[in-house]
Amino acid sequence: MKLPASQWLVLTLLICLVGSATSRSAVAADRLFFDSEKAAAKHAVLVSGDEEYRTEESMPMLAKILNRKYGFKCTVLFALAADGSGYIDSNNQQGIVGWEALDTADLMIIGTRFRSPDEAGAKYITAFLNAGKPVVGIRTSTHAFRGGGSFGGISYNDFGIKVLGERWVSHHGGHKRQGARSVVEKGQEKHPILSGVGDIFCPSDVYGVKNLTDADQVLLRAAVTESLDPSSPNLSGDSDKNGKNNPMQAFGWLHEYKTPDGKGVGRSFCTTGGASVDFVDEDLRRLIVNASLYLTDQDVPKKADVEYVDPFYPSFYGFIRDKDYFRKLNLKPEDLAYGKSPASPDPQGSPKWESRPMKK
Repeated sequence: MKLPASQWLVLTLLICLVGSATSRSAVAADRLFFDSEKAAAKHAVLVSGDEEYRTEESMPMLAKILNRKYGFKCTVLFALAADGSGYIDSNNQQGIVGWEALDTADLMIIGTRFRSPDEAGAKYITAFLNAGKPVVGIRTSTHAFRGGGSFGGISYNDFGIKVLGERWVSHHGGHKRQGARSVVEKGQEKHPILSGVGDIFCPSDVYGVKNLTDADQVLLRAAVTESLDPSSPNLSGDSDKNGKNNPMQAFGWLHEYKTPDGKGVGRSFCTTGGASVDFVDEDLRRLIVNASLYLTDQDVPKKADVEYVDPFYPSFYGFIRDKDYFRKLNLKPEDLAYGKSPASPDPQGSPKWESRPMKK
């Protein structure tokens, strides 16, 4: 079909506009980077890498929301295969690459589990913490690192307790049997991080939390629910004979950390929610967006827009024992870029949980 010159001009301009919009997304072989056109944009580095809760799925989804809707520059880091082939291998505890992105970061969002960065990587984390920059931690970030290394005056094993206010304690609720529902801490109803945040339901169970102090500001607690059904009631009365909800465990809190060099302080927010399937609940997404804005001294909207930028198909949480699973899956950072929505199979033995979008 032959188009008039005027229509060719319009078509050319549209192509240029689309190209300009998509050029904001850059994919290196080992990470994602979403640039921003916003003046003085804040740079958030989102760190995935855990064996159980699928942060390799959730961190790109959150980065797209923060970038597209709130103007953050976003870098997403992944644990990659040890053989250098470039696929994501979340079971590789030494596999996270790209820590140097923290050099220009204003915020770190972390959901790792028992990672062991090398000495070079640890230096970037140490510098970030010594600058007193803010941290948002989800789920297993309370035990984000493990090993004999340190971030200056903070050992790998103590990152959770010193930077976020808590370490790994226990599964307080029934793992893969009971969920978690948020309950606002009395007196915190008007806190900016809770702006527009309704009840949060997570199919991951409630974590035990016992090491917070009076200096920590608890915003949310978590009630153990009877089942994984989002409509299931909280345990109470005869259904709570073991007192799981008396008292309720902390679910989201603010913590002030001392920098590793002892010269300053920084702020963090942590929630024990954060499995990939937990982020089906828009209010958990809103909680993370609000915390990111609050900790970077930006205005928190009355009700943040947290609709998915691309369709999101989270897999259920659980350990993957098949040593060839990630190699066969061959998921690479570029597969999680703008315009892409991969779907991975649930780990073997996962409960049937249909309260999520499923790829057809």
